[in-house]
Amino acid sequence: MNRLALLLSLCALSLSPMTANPPPPAQLESIVLGGGCFWCTDAAYQLLPGVKHVTCGYAGGTQPNPTYEQVCQHRTDHAEVVKVEFDPAVLPLAAVLDYFWAVHNPTQVGGQGNDHGPQYRSILLYANAAQQAVAEQSRAAAQKIFRDPITTELRPLTQFWPAEDYHQDYFARHPEAGYCQFVIAPKLSKLQSHLPAPRPGPAGAP
Repeated sequence: MNRLALLLSLCALSLSPMTANPPPPAQLESIVLGGGCFWCTDAAYQLLPGVKHVTCGYAGGTQPNPTYEQVCQHRTDHAEVVKVEFDPAVLPLAAVLDYFWAVHNPTQVGGQGNDHGPQYRSILLYANAAQQAVAEQSRAAAQKIFRDPITTELRPLTQFWPAEDYHQDYFARHPEAGYCQFVIAPKLSKLQSHLPAPRPGPAGAP
């Protein structure tokens, strides 16, 4: 089994205890993650059952109201991140994070793939102590799969700044763009072939 399949199998195991007839949807939870270009991370999380919304943005730095140009010029210390909103009654945080290790290379320093710069670093920003505990456990489990040390920053979230409108749902709106065709689409194809099957809905649902 290759590393991608093994990581995604962890995600499937995190989902497996769920019953076929879940309780009414709980209040959505969110986590902020950075794994390279946010167009790619956004598109990857759109595939995961239980994810309700993904927003591209900036976090991890100090500059208020950062712009894309400022982040690219390394003037803010922010990373490109996504805010993943999910239903914990369907998708536990552990599964969200198991998937995170599969959608990027958390051992790369100073970027992701051919995207180089601190704005593309691997970063996980937790909202509270409960999320921190799950994140630390998840990173420790993932480290057993990777030969090289995981370099992902684990930090408390202070502020998430949504990115400009033209960055949102970029892959869905611009599948013909070169970056989408040659970088994002092949990654999504690999991920999709290993995704856990969606859980059946309540009895009587279509």
